[in-house]
Order: sequence, then C-alpha cells, then structure tokens
Amino acid sequence: MALFLEILSWGMLIIGSVMLIIGGTGIVRLPDVFSRMHGAGIIDTMGACTILLGLTFQAGLSIVTVKLVLIVVFILFTSPTATHALARAALHGGVRPQLDEPADEESAGQGEASSKT
Repeated sequence: MALFLEILSWGMLIIGSVMLIIGGTGIVRLPDVFSRMHGAGIIDTMGACTILLGLTFQAGLSIVTVKLVLIVVFILFTSPTATHALARAALHGGVRPQLDEPADEESAGQGEASSKT
C-alpha cells in the first residue's frame, strides 16, 4: 500500500509540474490578455492543485494533510473567480479579444477571388 501511495504521489507531482510548464509557456506565447488569462487559470487550478494533492499523498494522515486539502479547496474557489474578475475588468477597460483576421486586405481579396474561379 505504501508503494502505491508513493507512485501515485510522484505521478501527481510530475503531472502537475508538466501542467505548470505548459501553462507558463502559454502565458508567454499566447497573443492577447484573454488567452493569457486562460493559461494562468489552468496553471492555478489544475497545476497547483495536482501538485498539492501529490503532496497530500506524501504527507499521509496528519494535520499537514488537512491544511493541504484546505488550500486546494481555497484555490478551487478563488482561482476561477479571480480570472473572471480580471476578464471583466479588461473588457470594462476597453481591451477587446484578438480575433482571427487576415493580415492585410489584399490577401483577403485574393483568397476570395481565387476561390470564385
């Protein structure tokens, strides 16, 4: 049983670390503030909670486990709320989401002309 908990714990720690790396890359590479907020929300909710649950399995049954579970519950409630509030503030501040649009008008016109022939 101890070996199973050890494997489960390290698996969750590794999965959470990979999520954090992918989410951090997304924050740097994504084009606009709304896409970046999505990456940050994933990091907060999934990555951090997975790592904290892995640490919970490492701690066993103790007061540390109770504290870690309370932190996970706190993150699950506050992270989506904070991301939503940031998105609303950005919209209220005049930031608009980036839409997929052609780079220039000529390329858009050529694409339509070539599809008609």
